[in-house]
Amino acid sequence: MDLAKQRRDAAIQMVDDVKATVTNRGLDRDVLASILEKVRQLADHRDYWVSDDFPAPDEETRQARYLIHEEPDHSYALYLNVMQPGRRIPPHNHTTWACVAGVEGEEHNFVYRRTDDGKTPGKAELELSNHVTVGPDSGIALMPDDIHSVEIQGNRPIRHLHMYGRALETLSERLTFDPEAKTCKPMPIGVQTKR
Repeated sequence: MDLAKQRRDAAIQMVDDVKATVTNRGLDRDVLASILEKVRQLADHRDYWVSDDFPAPDEETRQARYLIHEEPDHSYALYLNVMQPGRRIPPHNHTTWACVAGVEGEEHNFVYRRTDDGKTPGKAELELSNHVTVGPDSGIALMPDDIHSVEIQGNRPIRHLHMYGRALETLSERLTFDPEAKTCKPMPIGVQTKR
């Protein structure tokens, strides 16, 4: 069996397992932790995620996102993110659950807690609550309203699997936050997914 078929079959099996878990148990932080473990196990197959199949982005773009699997209704979307050092993504939410597992390199996640009531459009107050370094054998699980920012430090690209409850391209209600200005606004999709 060739590597592409092994990767595809393993991704489909993992997504099927995740769907069954959510169907049987619903979604809470414990369920999300079990989903992260499934994504992390898939990330452990480092030979699936090599640069020959998923090249690193150029220095200008700094990020490449590859679609690995997405259900026909745009749910249960799995991506491989390859990012160059220096790439920063400002604080944002996802409006769906998300699990990120490291394949290679370290991604620094800064997790925030919203301290205002969220009732004033365009306004938001955040407080830094946690720092999670995602690398090989580790990950982060985020509920739909969780807020985090990402920074790639060091001197080499990172490769990480990102699993979402819904495909990124369908998430029209996401917000990006500016903690210093205490504002928020709709978040654009950013780099285009390679299919």
